[in-house]
Amino acid sequence: MRTQLTSYFARLFAGDLSAFGGPATDEAVAGHIRAEQMSLVLGYSVGIMLANACNAAVLAVALWHSPDWKLALSWAEVVAGAAIVFGLQSHASRRITKPQFVSRRAIHRLVRNAFVLGAAWGIVPVAFFANAATGGQLVITCLCSGMLAGGALAFATVPIAAIAFTTPIFIGIAICLSRDGDPAYVLVAILVLVYGSVLLRAVFVNSFAFARRVMRQIEAERTVRQDPLTQLPNRFAFNETLDAALKRLALSGEEFAVLLLDLDRFKEVNDKFGHPAGDEFLVQVASRLQRCTRAAEHVARIGGDEFALVMANLARPEDALDIAERFVAAFAEPFLIAGCEIVGATSVGIVLAPRDGNTPLDIMKNADAALYRAKKAGPGTVCFFEEADDKASRDRKALQADLEGAIARDEFFLVFQPFLDLDDNRITGFEALLRWQHPSRGLVPPSEFIPIAEETGLIHEIGEWVIRRACATLADWPEEIRVAVNFSAAQFHNAGILQTIVQALADAKVAPHRLEIEITESMLLSKYGSAASILNALLELGATVALDDFGTGFSSLTYLRKLPFSRIKIDQSFIRDMLVQPDCAAIVKSVISLARDLRIGVVAEGVETADQLEYLRETQCDEVQGYLISRPVSAEQVLALLDTKKFRATYAA
Repeated sequence: MRTQLTSYFARLFAGDLSAFGGPATDEAVAGHIRAEQMSLVLGYSVGIMLANACNAAVLAVALWHSPDWKLALSWAEVVAGAAIVFGLQSHASRRITKPQFVSRRAIHRLVRNAFVLGAAWGIVPVAFFANAATGGQLVITCLCSGMLAGGALAFATVPIAAIAFTTPIFIGIAICLSRDGDPAYVLVAILVLVYGSVLLRAVFVNSFAFARRVMRQIEAERTVRQDPLTQLPNRFAFNETLDAALKRLALSGEEFAVLLLDLDRFKEVNDKFGHPAGDEFLVQVASRLQRCTRAAEHVARIGGDEFALVMANLARPEDALDIAERFVAAFAEPFLIAGCEIVGATSVGIVLAPRDGNTPLDIMKNADAALYRAKKAGPGTVCFFEEADDKASRDRKALQADLEGAIARDEFFLVFQPFLDLDDNRITGFEALLRWQHPSRGLVPPSEFIPIAEETGLIHEIGEWVIRRACATLADWPEEIRVAVNFSAAQFHNAGILQTIVQALADAKVAPHRLEIEITESMLLSKYGSAASILNALLELGATVALDDFGTGFSSLTYLRKLPFSRIKIDQSFIRDMLVQPDCAAIVKSVISLARDLRIGVVAEGVETADQLEYLRETQCDEVQGYLISRPVSAEQVLALLDTKKFRATYAA
C-alpha cells in the first residue's frame, strides 16, 4: 500500500495525467507529452509574467493610501521583479529548439514555481483586504479573480501545476472572506468557488484532450520517424534530432556528441542463417543499445547495420566515451539466433560539436571517418575523430573517384609470382597479382584500393577485368602452366561471377583446369552460405579452387571437409617462424600431413630463405612460393622465366 501511494504521488507531481484518471502512457510517451506541455506553458509564460508585473503595480497604486501601503509596495516590487526575471528566462528558453523529452524533475520545478507564484497572490487578500478602502478591496477581488483565470490558462495542460497555483489564492480568499459575517462576502465566496470549479474542470478536460491528441500525433509520426523492424528512430528522426542539437548549439552554446556505430558481423549472420535471423539479430542489438543510453536519448537505426546517437548537453568528452564503451560491452554476451549463439561486435566513431563540425554534413562526414578508423583497428574499437581522419577521408574519396575510371584509362596491370614444384623443381603456375599505376600517386598498394573497391561495388568490374586479363595472358603460356586469381568475398556475392569465368575462359580458349580461384578463410567465414554452391559449380566447370592463408581463420577443418578444395596454401606467418618456433614447425608439418591424407595439394607461401626451402622439401610440401623463388614479374618476363635453365638448376635437390 505504501509503495502504491509513493508511486501515485510520484506520478501526481510529475504531471502524469493517469494520476487524475487520464490516459496512461509509458515513460517515453510521457516524456514527450511533458515536452509539449512545457512548450505551451513557456508560450504563455511571457504574457502571464508581464500581467503579474502590471497587476503588482496596479495593486501598489490601489493601496497607496492604505495603512499597509509600505508593505504593499514592497510586495509589488518583489513580485514584479521576479515576474520580469522569470519572463526573460522564459523568453530565452523559447528561443531554444523545443526538446523531444522532458524529465519528471522539470515538471517538479514547474509545479514548485507555480505554487510559489500562487502563494504570493494568495497573501494579498489575507494581508491587505481588511485595511483597504472599498476601491482597494474591489481591485484586490478583481486581481485575485484575474490571477485565477490567468493561472488556469497558463497551466491548462498541466492540472497539478494549475492546482498548485490556484489553491493558495483560493485559501487566501477564503481566509479573507471568513473574517466578516457580511452575507455579501458569503455570496462572493460562493461565486469564487463556482468560478474556480469551472476553471479547474476546464483544465482537466483540456489536459486530457491535449494528451490524447499528442499521443495520436506520436503514433502517426512513428510511421514516418520509426524504424519498423527495431522500433528505434530512423534516419529521418535522427536528422531532426541532429538539426535540433545544432540549433541549441547556435542559440545557447550547448555542446553535444554524435556516436556512429557499425555492426562487425551482421553480414555473417545474414548469409549464414538467412534474412529472418538477420532481422532478429538487429532487433536484439537495438534492445541492448537502447539500454545503454540516458532516458531522454534514443539510438537511431540509420542504415542496414548502422546505428547513431546524438548525445545532447555534453558536459565532457569522457561522457561520450563512457556511452560508447557501454555499446561495445553490450556485445560481450552472445546473441541467441535460430537456436545458435552468435558472438557480435561493434565499432564506434565519435565526433564532438562544435569542435569537429557545426553542420550536419561535416558532423556525419567526420563521424564516418572516425568509424572507418575504428573498424580498421578491429572489432570493439572506439575512436574519436581526429584531424588526420579528415585528411584520410578526403584521400579515400579522391582515390575512390580515381578508381572509378582506372580501367577505362588502362591504369591496372597484372604481375605474376610463380609456384615451384619441389618434386620436379619446375614452375607449375603463377599467381596473378593486381597492381594500379596511378598517374600522380604512383603505384597504389592493393591494401589501399581493394577495400574501397569492395565498399563501393567497383570490385565486380575490377574482378571481371582481372579474370579476363589473366585468362588472356594464360593463353600464351605452356599448357601445363596454371594461373591463380584471388577472389574477394564481395565477388562471391555477385550472382554473375560464374558466367564471367565461363566467358573469360571461352574468349581466351583456355582449358578450365588451368584456372585456379584463390579464396581466403576470412571470406568463407562471412560468406559460407553462398560459397559452397559457387565452389561446387567451379569444380564441375573444371576449374580448381585453393584455400589461401590457411590456418588464420576459425573453422579450417570444417571447410576442408565440406568444400571442394584442390589446394591449400599455408599462411606465410607460419613459414616465416617455423625454423625458430617449434609450434609453427608443428603446425606446418601437421597441415602438410593432413593435406596429403585428404589428397589435397599444399603450397607454402612466403619462402624467403634456402633453409626454409630445404625444411619444406624434407616435410614433403608440394609447392612453394616466395621471394626466394621469384618476386612478381610482368607478363613479358614469365616466358623468359620458364625458359631459364639456370632457374631449374638453382632449386634442384
